[in-house]
Amino acid sequence: MCADVRTVADARAAPRGRHGRAPDVFRRGGWLPMREYAPDDMVDFAIVGTGAGGATLAGRLAEAGFRVVAFDAGAWWRPLEEFASDETDQTKLYWTDERICDGENPLQLGSNNSGKAVGGSTVHFAMVSLRFRPEWFQARTRLGYGADWPLDWREMWRYYTEVERALGIAGPVRYPWGPKRPRYPYRAHEINAAGLVLARGCEALGIGWSPTPLATLSAPRGDAHQCVYRGFCVTGCSTNAKQSALVTWIPRAVRAGAEIRDLAMVGRIETNAQGRASGVHFHREGRWQFQRARNVVVAGYAIETPRLLLLSANARYPDGLANSTGLVGKNLMVQTNQAAWGTMDEEIRWYKGPPSLALTEHWNYEDKGKDFHGGYCYMSQGPLPLVWAATQTSRGLWGGALMDEMRRYNHQAGLKMVGETMPQERNRVTLADEKDALGLPIARVTWSMCENDRRLVRHALDHMSRALDAAGAHDIWTQDDDTCHLNGTARMGSDARTSVVNADCRSWDIPNLWICDGSVFPTVGGVNPSLTIQAVACRTADRIGVLAARGEL
Repeated sequence: MCADVRTVADARAAPRGRHGRAPDVFRRGGWLPMREYAPDDMVDFAIVGTGAGGATLAGRLAEAGFRVVAFDAGAWWRPLEEFASDETDQTKLYWTDERICDGENPLQLGSNNSGKAVGGSTVHFAMVSLRFRPEWFQARTRLGYGADWPLDWREMWRYYTEVERALGIAGPVRYPWGPKRPRYPYRAHEINAAGLVLARGCEALGIGWSPTPLATLSAPRGDAHQCVYRGFCVTGCSTNAKQSALVTWIPRAVRAGAEIRDLAMVGRIETNAQGRASGVHFHREGRWQFQRARNVVVAGYAIETPRLLLLSANARYPDGLANSTGLVGKNLMVQTNQAAWGTMDEEIRWYKGPPSLALTEHWNYEDKGKDFHGGYCYMSQGPLPLVWAATQTSRGLWGGALMDEMRRYNHQAGLKMVGETMPQERNRVTLADEKDALGLPIARVTWSMCENDRRLVRHALDHMSRALDAAGAHDIWTQDDDTCHLNGTARMGSDARTSVVNADCRSWDIPNLWICDGSVFPTVGGVNPSLTIQAVACRTADRIGVLAARGEL
């Protein structure tokens, strides 16, 4: 992309090394200063977090005329100027603050499931944009496991369409699973050699496959060029082809008058004498400050959201905010991310293009032949060299053996799953005794697999290994210790006794406190969650508009 082409997302709210000064934000035809609110200004919504949930909600609420300030603990990066094709340098996008992980299967947190930047994890996500299977919204009633969502899949289908259009999703003309849906806004990307390995394996086993619907451009869109297939997608796209929250919802929010306040760590939500949220305490420019707000939205994802709610405990809410049920932090769900790898005789060069250009959802929609509840999809892979080397060292390869394996890098192929795990109250986020640099207790993350989770993983590893073998791979091996996306810990529901928020993402306990991110998921499904998080946020924005019109906010 030409160096002189700029978009809104090429500005961030504080230049490197200096806080507290909003930049001029570019729009076609000139420069528009971003609106700034003073901490003692009463805003309508203080939104904590600017990832898939927070950024989407900020954009939609600002466009509806609400006064919005959105906070993020990370920086507002300018991709064209500050992103490098360098795996090590781009770790600046990950949330790597200390957390304590325990349980029978302690999680590895950081690059694969946490983001610390304006745009959140979407700045480095793999762009896979999939809809939930309709039955998953009624998993308990229709499929016999988990919990029902208080949402109708047909309503969600409309919001999925809105998000796909907002992001310019590139996908196939006819997606082979689920109810009929509109055509994707952009044509599907060409399948690379790694994707064709998946296709051959699926066809040999008699199951369907598809080009992956991706939130990266397959044709120019405004000032942004189409994807140039550099392969550095999960370390931050330096061409703005990736349609992350940073380059979609954040610009919409700013154009509509919202303030995006980066490098601002929110450490506590204040409540007033009536028990309602009255604003947030945030650390910026080396000091604690307070922002007044009529409503507070927590959108910090499945670890930082419950952490903030628990950190905000007070005399009236001794167990934390929105926690009268004791469910805040509980029912943490990850998605299993195990893989099968093999060597191909032909050259693959799997790093060329987005990492997951082909996929199958066969085992999300097929219920026969399973010894487990839930589902999984799997996708072609394209890990960059440092990630692949780390995968090899985890197998015990070092020195000459590692060098020999890395020489085969361009002949490797792999299939990796996104699998559903069951909600369990024992899987949870709590506060540890240890504290961070700001004096705040850090999160303790406890996670253990159940027998259903283990059966699902065994089924997927066996199937993916057979698919690689059918595609012509040899020296096949499996990686069985990886997880990815985090959800749960503040589930939505239709009963205040068994959930944290209602269908509108509004707290049962505190009517002007909202939670809008993946933590509200009652079940996690077998697909990447970002599209569903954004669809829920769009619905929440509409519901807030209705409530405001009725005078019920």
